[in-house]
Amino acid sequence: MDSREIFSVTLILFSVIDILGSIPFVILIRKREGRIYAEKATLIAAVLMIVFLFLGQSILKLFGLDVGSFAVAGAIVMFIIAMEMILGIDLIKDDPDAKGTGSIVPIAFPLIAGAGTLTTILSLRAVYEEINILIGIILNLIFVYIVLRSSGWLEQKIGKSGFVVLRKVFGVILLAIAVKIFKSNLNFG
Repeated sequence: MDSREIFSVTLILFSVIDILGSIPFVILIRKREGRIYAEKATLIAAVLMIVFLFLGQSILKLFGLDVGSFAVAGAIVMFIIAMEMILGIDLIKDDPDAKGTGSIVPIAFPLIAGAGTLTTILSLRAVYEEINILIGIILNLIFVYIVLRSSGWLEQKIGKSGFVVLRKVFGVILLAIAVKIFKSNLNFG
Protein backbone atom coordinates (compact mmCIF):
# COMPACT_ATOMS: atom_id res chain seq x y z
CA MET A 1 0.00 0.00 0.00
CA ASP A 2 1.24 3.43 -0.97
CA SER A 3 -0.53 6.43 0.55
CA ARG A 4 0.55 8.68 -2.34
CA GLU A 5 -0.93 6.27 -4.90
CA ILE A 6 -4.12 5.93 -2.83
CA PHE A 7 -4.43 9.71 -2.70
CA SER A 8 -3.86 10.01 -6.46
CA VAL A 9 -6.36 7.26 -7.30
CA THR A 10 -8.92 8.70 -4.89
CA LEU A 11 -8.57 12.15 -6.42
CA ILE A 12 -8.78 10.82 -9.98
CA LEU A 13 -11.91 8.79 -9.26
CA PHE A 14 -13.39 11.69 -7.30
CA SER A 15 -12.93 13.90 -10.35
CA VAL A 16 -14.38 11.35 -12.77
CA ILE A 17 -17.35 10.37 -10.60
CA ASP A 18 -17.91 14.08 -9.88
CA ILE A 19 -20.62 13.40 -7.32
CA LEU A 20 -20.49 17.01 -6.10
CA GLY A 21 -21.00 18.31 -9.62
CA SER A 22 -23.84 15.83 -10.03
CA ILE A 23 -25.77 16.97 -6.97
CA PRO A 24 -28.20 19.07 -9.04
CA PHE A 25 -28.98 15.92 -11.03
CA VAL A 26 -29.27 13.81 -7.84
CA ILE A 27 -31.67 16.39 -6.40
CA LEU A 28 -33.75 16.27 -9.58
CA ILE A 29 -33.96 12.45 -9.35
CA ARG A 30 -34.82 12.66 -5.65
CA LYS A 31 -37.67 15.06 -6.40
CA ARG A 32 -38.92 12.89 -9.28
CA GLU A 33 -38.67 9.55 -7.46
CA GLY A 34 -39.50 10.83 -3.99
CA ARG A 35 -36.35 9.29 -2.47
CA ILE A 36 -32.80 8.25 -3.27
CA TYR A 37 -31.80 4.84 -1.88
CA ALA A 38 -28.19 5.75 -1.09
CA GLU A 39 -27.29 2.29 0.24
CA LYS A 40 -28.60 0.48 -2.83
CA ALA A 41 -27.03 2.92 -5.30
CA THR A 42 -23.65 2.78 -3.54
CA LEU A 43 -23.65 -1.01 -3.26
CA ILE A 44 -24.49 -1.56 -6.94
CA ALA A 45 -21.88 0.98 -8.01
CA ALA A 46 -19.33 -0.78 -5.75
CA VAL A 47 -20.04 -4.17 -7.31
CA LEU A 48 -19.69 -2.77 -10.83
CA MET A 49 -16.46 -0.93 -10.07
CA ILE A 50 -14.78 -3.77 -8.15
CA VAL A 51 -15.78 -6.43 -10.66
CA PHE A 52 -14.41 -4.26 -13.44
CA LEU A 53 -11.18 -3.67 -11.49
CA PHE A 54 -10.49 -7.40 -11.30
CA LEU A 55 -12.18 -8.76 -14.46
CA GLY A 56 -11.82 -5.79 -16.79
CA GLN A 57 -8.47 -7.03 -18.08
CA SER A 58 -9.96 -10.45 -18.91
CA ILE A 59 -12.76 -8.76 -20.77
CA LEU A 60 -10.17 -6.83 -22.77
CA LYS A 61 -8.27 -10.02 -23.61
CA LEU A 62 -11.51 -11.50 -24.87
CA PHE A 63 -11.56 -8.68 -27.45
CA GLY A 64 -7.82 -8.83 -28.14
CA LEU A 65 -7.01 -5.50 -26.50
CA ASP A 66 -4.16 -4.58 -24.15
CA VAL A 67 -4.35 -2.40 -21.04
CA GLY A 68 -2.18 0.32 -22.59
CA SER A 69 -4.59 0.76 -25.51
CA PHE A 70 -7.55 0.80 -23.16
CA ALA A 71 -5.72 3.29 -20.92
CA VAL A 72 -5.24 5.65 -23.88
CA ALA A 73 -8.92 5.25 -24.78
CA GLY A 74 -9.80 5.91 -21.14
CA ALA A 75 -7.60 9.01 -21.11
CA ILE A 76 -9.49 10.32 -24.13
CA VAL A 77 -12.84 9.71 -22.37
CA MET A 78 -11.48 11.41 -19.23
CA PHE A 79 -10.31 14.32 -21.40
CA ILE A 80 -13.82 14.72 -22.85
CA ILE A 81 -15.41 14.55 -19.39
CA ALA A 82 -12.93 17.17 -18.15
CA MET A 83 -13.81 19.44 -21.06
CA GLU A 84 -17.51 19.06 -20.20
CA MET A 85 -16.75 20.02 -16.60
CA ILE A 86 -14.62 23.01 -17.54
CA LEU A 87 -16.79 24.36 -20.37
CA GLY A 88 -20.15 23.52 -18.80
CA ILE A 89 -21.41 21.69 -21.89
CA ASP A 90 -22.64 18.14 -22.52
CA LEU A 91 -20.61 16.31 -25.14
CA ILE A 92 -21.68 12.84 -24.01
CA LYS A 93 -25.45 12.38 -23.96
CA ASP A 94 -27.27 9.94 -21.68
CA ASP A 95 -29.36 7.19 -23.24
CA PRO A 96 -33.02 8.23 -22.88
CA ASP A 97 -34.10 4.57 -23.05
CA ALA A 98 -32.10 3.65 -19.93
CA LYS A 99 -34.92 4.09 -17.45
CA GLY A 100 -35.53 2.31 -14.18
CA THR A 101 -35.53 3.19 -10.55
CA GLY A 102 -33.73 6.43 -9.79
CA SER A 103 -31.35 4.83 -7.32
CA ILE A 104 -30.10 2.24 -9.82
CA VAL A 105 -30.48 3.91 -13.21
CA PRO A 106 -29.23 6.63 -13.51
CA ILE A 107 -27.65 7.10 -10.05
CA ALA A 108 -25.61 3.87 -9.57
CA PHE A 109 -25.16 3.41 -13.31
CA PRO A 110 -24.17 5.49 -15.23
CA LEU A 111 -23.79 8.44 -12.84
CA ILE A 112 -21.44 6.79 -10.31
CA ALA A 113 -20.15 3.69 -12.13
CA GLY A 114 -20.57 4.78 -15.71
CA ALA A 115 -18.37 4.32 -18.74
CA GLY A 116 -15.99 7.07 -17.65
CA THR A 117 -15.50 5.57 -14.20
CA LEU A 118 -15.05 2.01 -15.45
CA THR A 119 -12.66 3.13 -18.18
CA THR A 120 -10.72 5.14 -15.62
CA ILE A 121 -10.46 2.17 -13.26
CA LEU A 122 -8.97 0.04 -16.00
CA SER A 123 -6.69 2.89 -17.10
CA LEU A 124 -5.47 3.27 -13.53
CA ARG A 125 -4.41 -0.39 -13.51
CA ALA A 126 -1.76 0.53 -16.05
CA VAL A 127 -0.22 3.00 -13.60
CA TYR A 128 -1.15 2.03 -10.01
CA GLU A 129 -1.27 -1.12 -7.84
CA GLU A 130 -4.63 -2.93 -7.56
CA ILE A 131 -4.81 -2.63 -3.77
CA ASN A 132 -4.34 1.15 -3.96
CA ILE A 133 -7.06 1.39 -6.62
CA LEU A 134 -9.39 -0.74 -4.50
CA ILE A 135 -8.85 1.51 -1.48
CA GLY A 136 -9.42 4.57 -3.68
CA ILE A 137 -12.68 3.04 -4.94
CA ILE A 138 -13.86 2.33 -1.38
CA LEU A 139 -12.95 5.85 -0.17
CA ASN A 140 -14.87 7.36 -3.09
CA LEU A 141 -17.89 5.16 -2.47
CA ILE A 142 -17.96 6.22 1.18
CA PHE A 143 -17.95 9.83 0.06
CA VAL A 144 -20.61 9.12 -2.61
CA TYR A 145 -22.81 7.50 0.03
CA ILE A 146 -22.46 10.51 2.33
CA VAL A 147 -23.29 12.91 -0.50
CA LEU A 148 -26.32 10.88 -1.60
CA ARG A 149 -27.60 10.76 1.99
CA SER A 150 -27.15 14.49 2.50
CA SER A 151 -28.05 15.87 -0.94
CA GLY A 152 -30.87 18.02 0.46
CA TRP A 153 -28.62 19.59 3.08
CA LEU A 154 -25.84 20.17 0.52
CA GLU A 155 -28.31 21.83 -1.84
CA GLN A 156 -28.99 24.44 0.80
CA LYS A 157 -25.39 24.99 1.97
CA ILE A 158 -23.24 25.08 -1.17
CA GLY A 159 -25.60 26.71 -3.64
CA LYS A 160 -25.46 26.76 -7.43
CA SER A 161 -22.39 28.98 -7.76
CA GLY A 162 -20.42 26.77 -5.35
CA PHE A 163 -21.16 23.71 -7.48
CA VAL A 164 -20.04 25.52 -10.63
CA VAL A 165 -16.70 26.40 -9.02
CA LEU A 166 -16.13 22.84 -7.71
CA ARG A 167 -16.98 21.33 -11.08
CA LYS A 168 -14.51 23.57 -12.93
CA VAL A 169 -11.68 23.02 -10.44
CA PHE A 170 -12.04 19.24 -10.62
CA GLY A 171 -12.36 19.49 -14.41
CA VAL A 172 -8.92 21.08 -14.68
CA ILE A 173 -7.42 18.44 -12.35
CA LEU A 174 -9.04 15.65 -14.38
CA LEU A 175 -7.77 17.18 -17.63
CA ALA A 176 -4.18 17.16 -16.34
CA ILE A 177 -4.56 13.56 -15.15
CA ALA A 178 -5.94 12.50 -18.55
CA VAL A 179 -2.92 14.02 -20.29
CA LYS A 180 -0.57 12.21 -17.87
CA ILE A 181 -2.25 8.82 -18.47
CA PHE A 182 -2.24 9.43 -22.21
CA LYS A 183 1.48 10.32 -22.23
CA SER A 184 2.52 7.39 -20.03
CA ASN A 185 0.67 4.82 -22.17
CA LEU A 186 1.27 6.15 -25.65
CA ASN A 187 3.38 3.65 -27.56
CA PHE A 188 4.34 4.20 -31.17
CA GLY A 189 5.97 0.80 -31.54
